[in-house]
Amino acid sequence: MTDDVQRLRRAREHSALRRAGYRILPGEMFSYILHLRPREWPIMAAHTALGFFLAAGFRPHQSGSSWDALAWGLLLWVGCLNAGTLALNSAFDDDDDDIGYLNAPPPPPPYLAHVSVALLAAGLALSLTLPAAFTAVYALCFAISILYSVPPFRFKAVAGMDWIINMFGFGTFTPFAGWAITGRPLELWAALVLIAFCPLFAALYPLTQLYQMHEDRSRGDRTLALAIGLRASLLVAIAGTLIAFLFFAAAALAGPASRFWPLIAVAFTAWMAALLPWYRHREHRSPAEHQRGMYHALKAWALTDAAVLLTFAV
Repeated sequence: MTDDVQRLRRAREHSALRRAGYRILPGEMFSYILHLRPREWPIMAAHTALGFFLAAGFRPHQSGSSWDALAWGLLLWVGCLNAGTLALNSAFDDDDDDIGYLNAPPPPPPYLAHVSVALLAAGLALSLTLPAAFTAVYALCFAISILYSVPPFRFKAVAGMDWIINMFGFGTFTPFAGWAITGRPLELWAALVLIAFCPLFAALYPLTQLYQMHEDRSRGDRTLALAIGLRASLLVAIAGTLIAFLFFAAAALAGPASRFWPLIAVAFTAWMAALLPWYRHREHRSPAEHQRGMYHALKAWALTDAAVLLTFAV
């Protein structure tokens, strides 16, 4: 039995949902869906919507926007740009082991790269129906997606470039896309909030690589975590978190912070609760424990999104 056949069998048998999906859809159609990594969609949608609610509040019609605009923007940003980017990444990585938001990944189906680029391009064309700022940031991230995953560029394999691309792409550009859906000009306090998510994702990103260090090393990828090591990766995470929350504090002083601003401190505490024990026990953690640590950090991120939303949009 070939490796790909074994991987496909493992992917099919991973869960009852997988078994049902492969029975319902013909051929490798369900493999295409899995490589779009739908488990990440709620996280990406929430982080994009954060920018929208910062701009429009919870009654978007009163600020000249609409729920329909939000739904359409999320479909393009999450369903086309993000899903297409992740699938394109899978097409060229061909990972055997668990990857972000996809355990037991099936072998990339034969036209995964083509489908990914078509999805990205369709989203760009349709983004012309939204304000120009949304189209501009979509086009920028489309270009970055190609440079990130596709040889000969493959910036994800260049230590430091993968970090910079993701801290801006997910950290700042994603909530800015949500803000841009409304067409509202960017204000100082909002700019500070959006910038804060850049060092916050700079903190999160190396944490997503720690459990994959062995596989990345064997494939020859020079990721940030491999370049600087386990200890420095966790120190970067702690430092990035500190910088991010200084920006959040500055935004609270500069803008319309509500009575819920102490929730920012609660979110900061959640980050430290995840990072400090991880740093102390770093040498004794298995790859699976490093992966669990990453998901703890993602929960702290979600709490941060909620705290920011309640502080600045209520």
